[in-house]
Amino acid sequence: MPLVRIDMIRGRRPEDVRAIADAVQQSLIDVLKIPERDRFQIITQHDADEIIALDAGLGFQRTQGTVIIHIFTQRGRSTEEKQRLYKTLAGQLGVDGKDLFISYFENGPDDWSFGDGRAQYVEGDLPIPGH
Repeated sequence: MPLVRIDMIRGRRPEDVRAIADAVQQSLIDVLKIPERDRFQIITQHDADEIIALDAGLGFQRTQGTVIIHIFTQRGRSTEEKQRLYKTLAGQLGVDGKDLFISYFENGPDDWSFGDGRAQYVEGDLPIPGH
């Protein structure tokens, strides 16, 4: 269970888009130790004028290769694990590091329903990660 949104500027070949998605998933498996079939990704391609991603004052320029990754997952991972994930993603995606923007959101087991309108973590159908 992380839910991952991957936003990028339109124009990549389908196999390159899939390679980015696969690299994100492998990074989550390697660093956060999620199960391999725990894969929930939404990939959206945008026209160039639909992504505005400046540098937050860091002094670098982003290109048309910008990729924005939003990771929604349960709380409980350390700052060190998150930093290791960011570094792993930067090294695995085949995207210039300055074109990679990552946002990491945390929530709890009661914030997830995998189907049937039920909270599977709360109801005990799934083990709560890290417990």
